[in-house]
Amino acid sequence: MAATDKRIEDYGFIGNMRTSALIDRDASIEWLCMPRFDSDACCASLLGTRDNGYWQIVPTGEVTARSRRYRGETLVLETEFETADGRVAVIDFMPVCQDGETTIDLMRVVEGRSGSVEMLCDTLFRFDYGDVTPLVHHGEQGMSAISGPNALRLWAPFALKDGDGHSRATFTVSEGERVPFVLTWYESHKDEPEVGDAFQAMDEVEQWWRDWASRCDVDDEFREPVVRSLITLKALTDAQTGGMVGAASCSLPERIHGEANWDYRYTWLRDATFTLYALLASGYKEEAYAWRQWLLRVAAGEPGKLQPIYGIAGERRLPEQKLSWLSGFNGCTPVRIGNGAYRQVQLDIHGEVMDGLHVGRIHDLDPDEDLWQVQCQLVEYLEDHWQDTGASLWELRGPERHYTHSRVMAWVAFDRAIKGVEDYGLEGDVARWKALRQQIHDDICEHGFNRERNTFVQYYGGEALDASLLLIPLVGFLPADDPRMVGTIEAIQQDLMKDGFVYRFVTDKKEEDLTRGEGAFLVCGFWLVDNLLLLGRRDEARELFDRLSGVRNDLGLLSEEYHPDAQCLLGNFPQAFSHVGLINSAHNLARDRSDDGESRERPARSRPSS
Repeated sequence: MAATDKRIEDYGFIGNMRTSALIDRDASIEWLCMPRFDSDACCASLLGTRDNGYWQIVPTGEVTARSRRYRGETLVLETEFETADGRVAVIDFMPVCQDGETTIDLMRVVEGRSGSVEMLCDTLFRFDYGDVTPLVHHGEQGMSAISGPNALRLWAPFALKDGDGHSRATFTVSEGERVPFVLTWYESHKDEPEVGDAFQAMDEVEQWWRDWASRCDVDDEFREPVVRSLITLKALTDAQTGGMVGAASCSLPERIHGEANWDYRYTWLRDATFTLYALLASGYKEEAYAWRQWLLRVAAGEPGKLQPIYGIAGERRLPEQKLSWLSGFNGCTPVRIGNGAYRQVQLDIHGEVMDGLHVGRIHDLDPDEDLWQVQCQLVEYLEDHWQDTGASLWELRGPERHYTHSRVMAWVAFDRAIKGVEDYGLEGDVARWKALRQQIHDDICEHGFNRERNTFVQYYGGEALDASLLLIPLVGFLPADDPRMVGTIEAIQQDLMKDGFVYRFVTDKKEEDLTRGEGAFLVCGFWLVDNLLLLGRRDEARELFDRLSGVRNDLGLLSEEYHPDAQCLLGNFPQAFSHVGLINSAHNLARDRSDDGESRERPARSRPSS
């Protein structure tokens, strides 16, 4: 990686449960989509150049030191600069949207800490991911930009002037002074909304996040990483629909200078049960209910058309396209929006939905009269299709196969249906479901287990390993101390680990060098933490947890992957799945240390069944 390359860990994150922004260490907003997470970006320099849109507030003179932090347990980001003339902070936040509100605000407050510092406000808005130049007007208090349905108004307490298409102004802030800026998105055919009070909004936003974070139920030893992860998950959740996007960004590369650049601003069914566990274990029942209801809505209908990915509100069509005018993060092209994996057949997702709805029932989430009907439809579909081939949970765009993980999740689907009848008095053909559950179990143990290697394998007939096999004990298919599972864990540690980080699988291109290009998948490392706990290897589990949580950036944020050789984060950011894994492993470590001897059963989603 070149010294001039951008680093994913250099970005901070703010949001309002409708959309979000990524901000670098120089207080430049490099990624901003309005009004939704998946809307076209009006600041897209993250994936291109400054000509594709940004907004920066920074000292005009040389910066001798800089630091940043979230203001306590909030999503208010503070970047402090020190110059020869004094110290100044740029405070960034997004007010929480109220029900029915149709505008989006992003606010910045520049606060003098000492001396007197000259600052530059420099902005260039470009719609359609940096491709469209808007109609710009400059006034006595800021500027506005309009293109098609989108309008932006940047209110400032002074005029901004045009210079080569950029809108700029310098101003001076002295100790004790505060200078507010308010960026508002609104529909261009409507009148300009009133300007919000940035000072009042900052106080309200800080208090809102502190109140929300105070509800977190977690062991003090793990509070900091868990609360930061929970705040991140909350900010990635759409307040209107309950859907949680996989990440705030699109097309951040999974491989150094590679082409694995995907759009993660959508909602994955595979995250369902893990996310529900993380929310419920942390005391956030209301959020878990909203997520379950989103899950129930998208799962309703024809089970054969269940998708791995949906839009934030449950939209089904997410056509993928390449944006040729963007040069990519560190030149990694193509830049993609949309995600063609929505067309894949992934047979594991039926089990994920079944498990997620079952977890909600275990934790007494308010019942829904359609829930059991949807579950019965899912297992009815699987009765005829559990033996089909499909795509991997990793959305590999190769041949469809009999993936072991998919078969395990088919077993999970029938297991949870049986528990619905036996534990909750629901109606169903238990005898038939038990026979199918046993048939699938036998099938996996016969065809998904390689006796010569003493390990489960990625797909039937193959020899490759896959980190998804670590889920076998966590879903209750086999105990972690079953000899076949012990062999699998040891094989993964031997063949899929580098410097303590777990890779998803080995491809032909990576046989000689595991770390070639792609990074280690962080959530897989947390799955290994949970397995080690189930085996009673707590010290080893804690050491691995600390290593994984130690690669969070200075703000406590994780992306999808980490490259142990280049020592950098890779993939979209911040990544919900990574933070979910951290939360669940932290709770499992806390329980394992403190409770009554049954703790080693608790990391699993369900105790093993025969």
